[in-house]
Amino acid sequence: MISLELARALQEAGLRWRPAAGDRFSIDQPDLADDVFTISEMTVEARTYPTGTILGFNGTTEWALDSVTLEQTVWRPREDQLRELLGTTFRRLERDDGAYRVHARFPAGTGTEDVEHAAVEPADAYGAALLDLIARSSG
Repeated sequence: MISLELARALQEAGLRWRPAAGDRFSIDQPDLADDVFTISEMTVEARTYPTGTILGFNGTTEWALDSVTLEQTVWRPREDQLRELLGTTFRRLERDDGAYRVHARFPAGTGTEDVEHAAVEPADAYGAALLDLIARSSG
């Protein structure tokens, strides 16, 4: 799973989340940051209102959390979601000497540039590549 620090960096860089079933997230509060929640119609449901989206906790009797706003959460995208967000820039994922390496081809000037991002976890390698792509796109 993508690290919380990288997930926060992606959020701060402008990555937006439209909650869907199966998505994972953390609540951005010190006492809950280590917990990872999953969107599921049975337990955590995304509810969209004109004022914004909230994540409602259904049937949580063990603690008093009814809902949180999207702004109080940090999306923890899965590998497949990160790969999809990289789109056509993604070339391949390799494992080499205990690290995963994401190879991508980003637009650069009038051409393209081959880039590589490595991490111990594949999701973090994808996340680092996406963070790089966002930075280049907004820079």
